[in-house]
Amino acid sequence: MRIDILTVVPELLESPLNHSIIQRAKDNGIVEIYIHNIRDYSEDKHKKVDDYAFSGGAGMVMRLEPIVKVIESLTAERTYDEIIFTTPDGDQYDQRTANTLSIQENIMILCGHYKGIDQRIRDHFITKEISIGDFVLTGGELAAAIIADSVVRLIPGGMGDETSALTDSFQDDLLSPPLYTRPAEFRGWKVPEILLSGDHKKIEKWQEEQAYERTKRLRPDLLDE
Repeated sequence: MRIDILTVVPELLESPLNHSIIQRAKDNGIVEIYIHNIRDYSEDKHKKVDDYAFSGGAGMVMRLEPIVKVIESLTAERTYDEIIFTTPDGDQYDQRTANTLSIQENIMILCGHYKGIDQRIRDHFITKEISIGDFVLTGGELAAAIIADSVVRLIPGGMGDETSALTDSFQDDLLSPPLYTRPAEFRGWKVPEILLSGDHKKIEKWQEEQAYERTKRLRPDLLDE
């Protein structure tokens, strides 16, 4: 997979995309991630990429010329399965969307910034708009990092144990069951006996029941879906 991220603040993406699972996936040739500074495509001598909105009001709007230039330069080289825009009014991001994106070959993510971007970019280039929650960030860089992280870990070979991702919360519209590790007893707090039994079928059944009960208690909306 190749992921291209378009941003006006590339520094915000340096740490999230250069450690842990993502870094190992890059080292193993499973994913390529390229960060493009939109300012490099500005023809303004000060590399300005924003301007006032025609509608007036507070806040600046990202100009369309530099964004169009970087998008068209990339799409001239390859076909993108999705060109994503991170925005508070996009579709709510979830595990199903991550699963869908993980089987694509080329993804482009445009990070929103300032008050937003010129609507004509959204009308003519964007294929998917994503929100990571009902709140507003300074820019879409952190959202882009979240999308990249959640997608890369699902790509075969991205994780050391590929089955681990299949048992994550939300994969089956259920939360994960409670987890325990050594020691079996600490300060009188004991691990459930079933987990020490060695009976894998009973343990699996217990985990399924616990996952359902936790979901029913904490996220009943997932069961409604």
